[in-house]
Amino acid sequence: MKINRRLVLLVTAPLTVAVAFSVLALAPATNQALQADRLTSMVEAADGASELANRLQRERAAATALISEQGDAEAFRLRTNATDKSIAGFRSRTKGLSSVPGSAQGALDRIERFVEEMPGLRAQVRSGSSTVSALAFGYRIVIADLNSYRDGIAQADGVDADIADRIRAAAALSEAAEHTAQQQVTVMRAQAAGGFTTASQRTFDAGRMGYTESTGVMFDLGPGEWRTWLERTLSGAKALEARRLEDEIGRTGTGKDLTVAPEEWQKAANDRQELLRSVEKRVDAAVLAQVSDARTTLIWTAAAEVALVVLTLVGVVVVAIRLGRVMIRRLRDLRNAAHEVAHSGLPAVMNELSQPGALRGATPEEVARRTGDPVRTTGEDEIGEVGEAFNAVHHEAVRLAAQQAHVHEQLAETLVGVARRGARLTAVMVSELDTVQRDEADPVRMKTLFALDHLAIRMERNTNNLLVLGGYGNARVRSADVGCSTVIVAAAQQIERFDRVSLGAIESGIGVTARAVHDVAHILAELLDNATRYSPPDKQVGVAVWRLWDRAVVQIVDEGVGITAERRAVHNAALLEPQAGIGDVRSMGLHVVARLAARHGIVVELRDSSGPGTIAEVTLPAKVLALDPEEARTPPPGAVGNDVGYETPRPITPPGPGGHRQRPAGASARPGHDSAPIGTGVGLVGAGAPVGGDREAPPGHAGPRDGGPGGGTPEQGPGSTPAPHPVHDEPVSRVAGVSSSGLPVRQRRAPQQWPAAGKREGAEQRPGTGAPRPSPRRRDSRQVSDVLAAYAQGINRSTNHRGRSAPDDNTERTEK
Repeated sequence: MKINRRLVLLVTAPLTVAVAFSVLALAPATNQALQADRLTSMVEAADGASELANRLQRERAAATALISEQGDAEAFRLRTNATDKSIAGFRSRTKGLSSVPGSAQGALDRIERFVEEMPGLRAQVRSGSSTVSALAFGYRIVIADLNSYRDGIAQADGVDADIADRIRAAAALSEAAEHTAQQQVTVMRAQAAGGFTTASQRTFDAGRMGYTESTGVMFDLGPGEWRTWLERTLSGAKALEARRLEDEIGRTGTGKDLTVAPEEWQKAANDRQELLRSVEKRVDAAVLAQVSDARTTLIWTAAAEVALVVLTLVGVVVVAIRLGRVMIRRLRDLRNAAHEVAHSGLPAVMNELSQPGALRGATPEEVARRTGDPVRTTGEDEIGEVGEAFNAVHHEAVRLAAQQAHVHEQLAETLVGVARRGARLTAVMVSELDTVQRDEADPVRMKTLFALDHLAIRMERNTNNLLVLGGYGNARVRSADVGCSTVIVAAAQQIERFDRVSLGAIESGIGVTARAVHDVAHILAELLDNATRYSPPDKQVGVAVWRLWDRAVVQIVDEGVGITAERRAVHNAALLEPQAGIGDVRSMGLHVVARLAARHGIVVELRDSSGPGTIAEVTLPAKVLALDPEEARTPPPGAVGNDVGYETPRPITPPGPGGHRQRPAGASARPGHDSAPIGTGVGLVGAGAPVGGDREAPPGHAGPRDGGPGGGTPEQGPGSTPAPHPVHDEPVSRVAGVSSSGLPVRQRRAPQQWPAAGKREGAEQRPGTGAPRPSPRRRDSRQVSDVLAAYAQGINRSTNHRGRSAPDDNTERTEK
């Protein structure tokens, strides 16, 4: 999961909890605001109920007057019209009420039923079929329900105690007005009946007592100013007149005629009702104002709390987003820097430091500082500390890599120094061997010298391996191109078991440019050494060469057990991309071949053979190839033919003055001299001798001292190349002549005597022999036999010297 999603979840969880608790905290204030709003609506409806009650009281008085013949129908009609308007207003106010207390809701239901029955009641009044008692009872019930509604809303939820008391006080004032209205109707009935009856007298007295109790409740529950309003209003002339008439009527006994005229009483009663109604309106307005103020306060409080919570949550979200974006951006910068360092920056630095001379004299600390800090996201927080720690790790990694490169450079310099010293010592040893061999005629000592001479060639190849691993090349520079056959023979002469190498089909006209001769010979020597070392000792290693468009392909085939596909893939990858470091000592030959091949664009690949063994395929590019210079050269009369592109074989020259044997013309006394042809050696018969063929020349001297590349053991993998045939001494009949030292000079075979296996059209044909040089001194057959025996024993000694079965320490065995 991405870090931004994690941060969103991290912020969402507490925000959800905060919102939940905020809703819970805002619920009471919101509920109170809603309750205050509902209470305001109910109080507004109560105001309408007070208005409707007043209209019903007047309609009742008009109906009573009409029935008792104290009024007319027109007055009753006017009162009913006013009542209908009040009913419409009351219904509109009660229509949207909700959460009305139970008692108040019951009163509303009863009022609605009475309103529906009112047309029938009015019809009875107009027809005169209703009695005054029934009429008064019907109006009294609905007016009582209206007052009950006013008193019931004080029980609504969330009503403040002070507001509830004021609502009850206002309802008590309405009840007081109802008691005075009932007194008015009772007096009118008594006037129509000719005086009070006992029941009507009690009703009149109950009205006076109810008024007193109701006003007392109002004084107790309502504020003091309401009492002041009532007392001041009822202290006027109209109120006093109504009080006087009331007292006068109250003093009239039962069964006596009332002295107060009906018109006088109705006027005084109506005036008093108007005064009470004015006070009632002021009280209702005060209650409504107080409830509205409370509602406004609660709404603003709830709105402020909601706004505060919302602003707080929005602020928290904004701060979280800003901080989160900054954090995510810094983390992304850190991630991008880490990816850049891990995938491109650090590998590039490591690759640069792995190249020779990458330090350029700088210390590891200077190299580390020079690379700079890859992460710029630093600071005092944890992310900044991570960035600083990453910079420190990168700095230390570069420093360690630079230190390792410095160690590798020192090791490479050490290897190069050791190799150069070894080369000088080997050159001195070869020079001394040349000197000793010229004057030596004892076969026993000669075989030791031959063995040492071949060992020196192999030592020189090992020394050149160290130079290649140290980043240096072969110091020899040839001036002329060399045929491919000559290069193969020179490569074979640099390995221990050169006698097992057999030349197969070699297409004519293929040569190697002068600048690449020694490196190509070195590559082939490593591959041939591995092929002969890890293939059966009784099998030959075949070498074939042919052209492929603008390239040439050299195949080395052995008959070993082969290697697995996985290991072959590993070896081919190593051959394709040479290692920049010194490499594994056991795989020294593999690294040497890879580096030499990379210098000239040569491709070396190990392939699976159709039979047992492995094929080492070397593809020489066009820039390495040249025409074989031996193709255009015609052998002079008497010279030995060259069937593999070698220079004309040079027989050993007769002893010079003082009885010393002279070096052949053109041969160098020390390795590395460019005038010497590739593949020649002291005491060796002509270079035209086939590698791996039957010959009389002792095999101990097959390696070149002056032109062969140095070597180690190649890393070719199991089953490198087929094993050649062992060497067999030629019969004496094959000797065409003897040298000046009395040694036999080999007679060349006819072309059909060479192994025909692997021949192809266009392959090189081996010419016949040339005439040997005349020898000034001849030896008898016993001397010749002794010298030949010395050759054979010397080669066997060099081959089996110090344990032939043990492979070299610097060779990784790849076949089993």
